[in-house]
Amino acid sequence: MKREIIITSDGSSTIHLPDWDEQYHSKHGAIQEAKHVFIKNGLSLFSKQHISILEIGFGTGLNSFITFLEAPKTGLVIDYVGIEAYPVALDEIKKLNYVSQLNAITFNSIFKQIHQQKWEEKHRISKSFSLIKRKQLFNEINDKNIFNLIYFDAFGARVQPELWTEEIFKKMYNALKPNGVLVTYSAKGSVRRALQTVGFLVEKLPGPPGKREMLRAIKK
Repeated sequence: MKREIIITSDGSSTIHLPDWDEQYHSKHGAIQEAKHVFIKNGLSLFSKQHISILEIGFGTGLNSFITFLEAPKTGLVIDYVGIEAYPVALDEIKKLNYVSQLNAITFNSIFKQIHQQKWEEKHRISKSFSLIKRKQLFNEINDKNIFNLIYFDAFGARVQPELWTEEIFKKMYNALKPNGVLVTYSAKGSVRRALQTVGFLVEKLPGPPGKREMLRAIKK
């Protein structure tokens, strides 16, 4: 499948798949979307504690890198697990401009480390952030009561509806601790209903630029 590096509306880059007319991040702003959906409406609910985060769709590493940058500001110690069945090639990663767009040149080596580290192994990136990347299909996830927060950042239901089913969301529900939180950029009615069916308490929130709404789900 053809792949292109494009610049989104906030100046940050993403990967575009012309055959699907789909991007790894919002064309309205990759960094803006990540900060709004996953940091403002997810990570910011936690402070001054040790938490575990599961990312569904590790992709370009943008969400994990922003989370690494945010951890010291909030007093959090974060164990981060990123799931990705089809890792992005390193030559594509080198073309992404997240480090400069986030004014994080000091941490350029960290961004490289995130992508160059071995899969399936836990790596201590800093005092406040550790990372495990797992090369795994989403339907193979069987974690139980481990995570405080899930970033659900799979490709959209329009192109991969099998990733947005009750079966997958039941696995997410099981993976979370009680009162754990799942956040996603999607606000589709079918996604909301699937989350509710497996037991989540679901709320609609204002979406990032270019989207009217997003969803946050809590395991009660």
